[in-house]
Amino acid sequence: MSVNKNNNPNDFPLYLFYQGKNYEAYKFFGVHSKKKGRGKVFTFRVWAPNAVSVSVVGDFNGWDRSANPMYLIADGIWESEISKLKQFDAYKFSIEAQDGRILMKADPYAAHYETRPGTASKIFESSFQWSDDKWFDEKNNKSIYKSPVNVYEVHLSSWKNYGGDVFLDYVTFAKEIIPYLKKMSYTHVEFMPLTEYPFDGSWGYQVTGYFAPTSRYGTPDDMRKMIDMFHAAGIGVILDWVPAHFPKDEAGLYEFDGSCCYEYTDDRKKEHKAWGTRVFDYGKAEVCSFLISSANYWFDQFHVDGLRVDAVASMLYLDYDRQEGEWAANIYGGNENLEAVEFLKHLNEAVFLKHPDALMIAEESTAWPLVTKPTDIGGLGFNFKWNMGWMNDMLSYMSLDPIYRAFNHDKLTFSFFYAFSENYILPISHDEVVHGKCSMINKMPGEYEQKFASYRAFLAYMMAHPGKKLLFMGQEFGQMKEWDYKSQLDWNLMDFDSHRDLLKFSEKLNKFYVENPPLWQNDDSWNGFSWISNDDYKQSIISFRRIDDNGEEIIAVCNFVPVERRDYRIGVPQKGRYKLIFNTDAVEFGGSGITESSFKSDSVPMHGHDNSISMTLAPLSVIYLKFAPVKRRTAADKGETKAEKKPAAKKTAAKTEAAPKAKTTAKKAAAKADEASKSKPAAKKTAAKKPAAKTSAAAKKTKTSAKKTPSAKDK
Repeated sequence: MSVNKNNNPNDFPLYLFYQGKNYEAYKFFGVHSKKKGRGKVFTFRVWAPNAVSVSVVGDFNGWDRSANPMYLIADGIWESEISKLKQFDAYKFSIEAQDGRILMKADPYAAHYETRPGTASKIFESSFQWSDDKWFDEKNNKSIYKSPVNVYEVHLSSWKNYGGDVFLDYVTFAKEIIPYLKKMSYTHVEFMPLTEYPFDGSWGYQVTGYFAPTSRYGTPDDMRKMIDMFHAAGIGVILDWVPAHFPKDEAGLYEFDGSCCYEYTDDRKKEHKAWGTRVFDYGKAEVCSFLISSANYWFDQFHVDGLRVDAVASMLYLDYDRQEGEWAANIYGGNENLEAVEFLKHLNEAVFLKHPDALMIAEESTAWPLVTKPTDIGGLGFNFKWNMGWMNDMLSYMSLDPIYRAFNHDKLTFSFFYAFSENYILPISHDEVVHGKCSMINKMPGEYEQKFASYRAFLAYMMAHPGKKLLFMGQEFGQMKEWDYKSQLDWNLMDFDSHRDLLKFSEKLNKFYVENPPLWQNDDSWNGFSWISNDDYKQSIISFRRIDDNGEEIIAVCNFVPVERRDYRIGVPQKGRYKLIFNTDAVEFGGSGITESSFKSDSVPMHGHDNSISMTLAPLSVIYLKFAPVKRRTAADKGETKAEKKPAAKKTAAKTEAAPKAKTTAKKAAAKADEASKSKPAAKKTAAKKPAAKTSAAAKKTKTSAKKTPSAKDK
């Protein structure tokens, strides 16, 4: 073992690396070039504290470990300088372990890798010029908490592809999806992991290259170009990032220098047996510097807007997926991994120090407190958390035959009582439409048309619920089969009316969401939400108000059974007329359109308000209402011609007429129900006073004589 005394380790603050506080370790480790004479020399550095010797091997030296030995320049840090190298040259570190084994390892800090099945690192120096200053200027001038966030989660290989292993590259993908995302009013795209990984079937969650975009879709600069294109279109980019575990691949981090270098040594902590992976040692400072540097790298070098941090719960608990006797308590006798807790706090502090506008999103599936609260008050320091409780409750509720929903009303309402305890994102992610869980549309019970009505109602309820939104690709148009990473989405479903109508619905719902501040401006506060009725479990109906900073509000009324409700009454905060502004049962979406377009309040106290309105609720529907004050006549109005005045007078008269009596309302409702019953058999079996026990029999029949419906084969 020899030491290179000509190198000064003080050129870079290595002491911070040893303290776990070097947030830019990628600028030192890996491979970097510098001018030397008329050419360039490349400096390789690697941390391998228990190695006997280390060499750089590659195409340039015939993979001969004696050609380019590395020298110790500091405790556990090896270095070598090599000239006459070029872009894309492949290399590895040849590491002699203490037991005599020779290990061939990829560079943990490499910027580029061979495409699988190759496992070597590649030399890559970026020449990309960013053009997204405008995007960051605009982002810095607004609060993400006071903004609409509507995320489209995507797996790049399977959104669209050419079949087999022929994928869209980064740039082509951007060209294809950006017009679609703009049309659909998504504010952000979230990628399942794009960090280099060897096995397609892991979907990217078993990472080998924490500083390298996967080469499946192009070079690192191709990925930079893709992100730049998203920003030019006004779309934020979130990357799924995996600090919880890594695979046991021979060329990866696994027992990197022949010992447990990056992972725990304790058998009770180092394995995720169910996943077949190793767990990072969060108590080791050098590992913390590695991971925090990786997180910062994607913000610094790739301009991502956020990281979704995978599997946080598996990091927080020592007994996660472990049986009795397979784990050991912490020093206080608890099951919390205190080292991981401190790492997560440190991670978020470090990211926000450099990138205060970053999105740090925790996939945390338990009731761990203060996940999105500042670290100085005991929080983990994230600024958003996936609301897994809401997701599990609602998927369970929506999967029930409507006849049983009355007995599970708490699944529908419980999430509202903790909705403001964290900054939440409501996710319907890839995990919910794979491995036998079926697609979202097929989670809905009932016949074909009823599935679509239920799903439209669910999506509109989700949009009105406090919290930012995330939907996995394909669910916006009703992907019928489970997600399969090997094949593209079923875009052929656009041949069918029901799926085209659902896509149109999703488009208009998303647009409505981003254009209406009551639905997002106060997602984290009771100031933005107020119940009207949460206890009508017998009819499976809830109603509530969403309110923005200016006091503007939207009322949501949700009917989750296939029963038409006539003369359904809710209390309203103001006297006057309320306008229907969105309806999941609209004819253009494949619904019946039986709900009235406006509602005049009556002086009938209800739900704590002095006034109330009566309405017809279509089966399995959600409506949004907005107060529509009567416009006062201005001086300009008085100067109108007589011809112009006549229709105005009629309109005024209509607005000021007395509220209809109950008998008249009933007649009108009955007439509408009778008319609807001619085309909707469900109306015949509906009675406002009947309990929800017979709802399945009251499901609407499909009105598709002229519509094309997928066959069983298509599904």
